[in-house]
Amino acid sequence: MTTLYNTIGTGYNSTRQADPYITEQLFECLAPKPSELYLDIGCGTGNYTMALANKGLRFYGVEPSEKMLDLAKVRNQEITWLVGNAEQIPTDDDMFQGCIATLTVHHWKSIKKAFIELQRVLKKNGKIVFFTSTPEQMANYWLNHYFPKMMEESILQMPSLATVKSAAAKAGFVITATEKYFVRDGLRDCFLYIGKNRPELYFDEDVRKGISSFSALSNLDEVKNGLATLHNDLRTGEFENIRSKFNNDLGDYLFVIVEKKNI
Repeated sequence: MTTLYNTIGTGYNSTRQADPYITEQLFECLAPKPSELYLDIGCGTGNYTMALANKGLRFYGVEPSEKMLDLAKVRNQEITWLVGNAEQIPTDDDMFQGCIATLTVHHWKSIKKAFIELQRVLKKNGKIVFFTSTPEQMANYWLNHYFPKMMEESILQMPSLATVKSAAAKAGFVITATEKYFVRDGLRDCFLYIGKNRPELYFDEDVRKGISSFSALSNLDEVKNGLATLHNDLRTGEFENIRSKFNNDLGDYLFVIVEKKNI
């Protein structure tokens, strides 16, 4: 996965910008104290790290891709940027009051080890805010109709909420709240389901390059054929019939608040 993000890192900033609404939700869920220090795990090029730092918070960003961190360092020298991952965070114990993890938990090699490591670096009553999706949510993306193999692989690598809850509990954490997120018009962060309401975005190669499912889990022939079918369905109006079959109230993504138990 480090190799993948070293490869796509160059154009990442142009399509994976911090979305204002998601930033605000992360801030509210984190309920931060300006005097404390916070952590962004899997920070990428630091878009959400910087967006939250701009709200007056002190942040460390940890990311396995050195190429992405190089881009982050150019943009902000006040934030501490460190090469590392969720299973091995290169900081002292009890450093952080809270942590954010946006669209990264599915890249963790061991969710069990990651929670143990987060238990180490978070202070008493520390909080983690995840922005992620669940397999159940992803199964309701209309992308499954056009790119079934890619979506099957994407769903397989996504841990369920039950898996997150179990690993968290074993490491001394508890899920205290969840909040559904439905893709909104004007979304600025071009992650996987960016085209829920704007399917034409998937015809943009730069958008696809910034999405790990298209970059790492897709077959070129399936993508080519899927885009051709999507283009034709948009032309004929059939797309609306396809999309309607995937309507649901599960949400497209999920905010998950996890808190360190007061032991």
